[in-house]
Amino acid sequence: MRDYVEIGIGREARKAYDLHQISIVPKRRTRSSKDVDTSWHIDAYTFDIPLIARPTDAIGSPEFIIEMGKQGGLGVIDAEGLLGRHASFEDAVQEVLRGDDSEDADAEANGSAAQAADEEDFLDYARGNVARVRALQRLHSAELDTDLLSERIAQVRDSGVTVAVRVSPQNARELAPVVIKAGAEILFIQGATVSAEHVQQGGEPLNLKEFVGTLDVPVIAGGVYDYSTALHLMRAGVAGVIVGGGETYRDTGIFVPMATAIADVAAARRDYLDETEGRYVHVIADADSISAGDIAVSIACGADAVMLGRSFAGATEAAAGGAYWQSQAAHPRFPRGGVDVNEVDLRCPLEVVLYGPSSEPWGQTNLIGGLRRIMAKCGYTDMKSFQKADLVVRS
Repeated sequence: MRDYVEIGIGREARKAYDLHQISIVPKRRTRSSKDVDTSWHIDAYTFDIPLIARPTDAIGSPEFIIEMGKQGGLGVIDAEGLLGRHASFEDAVQEVLRGDDSEDADAEANGSAAQAADEEDFLDYARGNVARVRALQRLHSAELDTDLLSERIAQVRDSGVTVAVRVSPQNARELAPVVIKAGAEILFIQGATVSAEHVQQGGEPLNLKEFVGTLDVPVIAGGVYDYSTALHLMRAGVAGVIVGGGETYRDTGIFVPMATAIADVAAARRDYLDETEGRYVHVIADADSISAGDIAVSIACGADAVMLGRSFAGATEAAAGGAYWQSQAAHPRFPRGGVDVNEVDLRCPLEVVLYGPSSEPWGQTNLIGGLRRIMAKCGYTDMKSFQKADLVVRS
């Protein structure tokens, strides 16, 4: 039974749970982590590990995406990012990190500094973040070069890894044929919040069911936060549904705590499976995950895979050298998330991030080794059975 609480006279809200509030209950029999299989598949594509790199210029160079594929995961090209707008992607990323100076950056920064415990340090941080976001916005204002974008996609395709490309709902109709022709094998239609019918004033609405039916590649769409929207997307024919929008909730207030959101969307998947007598739609958790424990709880709540961004910023293959931002930070009028440049103190190869060995005790490297150990200690050796693990809420 859902738990509702009164938040004011005549106004109730549902109580929901985040990943850190949920724990996995071990079974009476433990297993060896060597026996754990973390593979999963979507459509005709099989992956050794249930991790997807979030589409952002901060990590998503062709080199990173190729290495992610070689390590058994899935990297996603951001079709609307810097890769298709600037011939030298590396120079563009460095421009973001240097930032754009402007006369009123101080004024914008001052507006954020009032709540800081150490106001001067925060003001320095805010000035830098405003300058970097402005640089990102300026670089994103360059016209998208579809020929250049196609070259970048072909570079990934020629490496032999699975090619996944992200487009926004607003530009899906225009860009999807371009990226599919260039070699995209999986199409992500992804925004901070996505529905099965995107409507915009003065434009033709994107009816996802009609649109997906015209494509010959599997489509993964999101983010969503609730049962009804997820079920609507599944009925539109998508192969996967993304739950959540990364970290954008901090600036918008649009969010459902991830443990509850994943469980609700997994319930929609179960009901849709019954409704269609066997069509399975994959659930991908786009959580603010930073540890193997977060990944494990996401899967135990019902996710088939987890999308990570910040966790990969420290990989030596990541484009921005440890800095991190989401694609929404480049929005020309309402940027979300900022550009964080001091995210990672210690950088290491992506292989170490995924498989170790690790010396840090917080579960932020050797992510797959940690996941396998957690599954084994709880008595599970495969992803499907682990999705049915017993859970408890921390008091």
